[in-house]
Amino acid sequence: MSAFFKRQLADYVEYHRNPWNGAMHVLGILTLFFAAILPLTLVPVHVLGVHTTLAPILALPVLIYWLLLDAAVGAAILGFAIVLFAAAAFVVGHASTAMVWSVTVPLIAIGIGFQIVGHRVFEQRQPALVDNPSHLLLGPMFVTAKLFIALGFRRDLAAIIQSVPPHTQRGPSSFTEEHQAGPLRRS
Repeated sequence: MSAFFKRQLADYVEYHRNPWNGAMHVLGILTLFFAAILPLTLVPVHVLGVHTTLAPILALPVLIYWLLLDAAVGAAILGFAIVLFAAAAFVVGHASTAMVWSVTVPLIAIGIGFQIVGHRVFEQRQPALVDNPSHLLLGPMFVTAKLFIALGFRRDLAAIIQSVPPHTQRGPSSFTEEHQAGPLRRS
């Protein structure tokens, strides 16, 4: 696990202490990922004799990023992604383009809804990505890290994720403080 990933995960955790918010994120992230790849699976791509779709090609950079942040967590996400790519291919193979889009749009709304409910109702705090847009890419890492911890793996991740009690007072993220301070106020 890289030092960069440790810092990012520690910052992300501050916005995701409530277990119900975590559950909302599991549902929301899976729903949003599936909604993102579903229409991309409609677009076939043939390169160097390989037949695929636009979905894995566009997902490849972020999958590589996750693998670089943490090989084990990234590999688990890759496994989940493969299952979701297969599910998207099944749906696309058995539905019209109009039907794919009529499923995609509500899935996006549902996925965003899970995230909003998690933060507004359970966490009672704005989403982390409002203060730090890079948190958009950390959600899947966080959810998978929590799964590893629940299964008894990765005590190093547990030390980061479970280091602060859930009911402590939290301020803005370190990212926000650094970027709002400006060059004159930094020491």
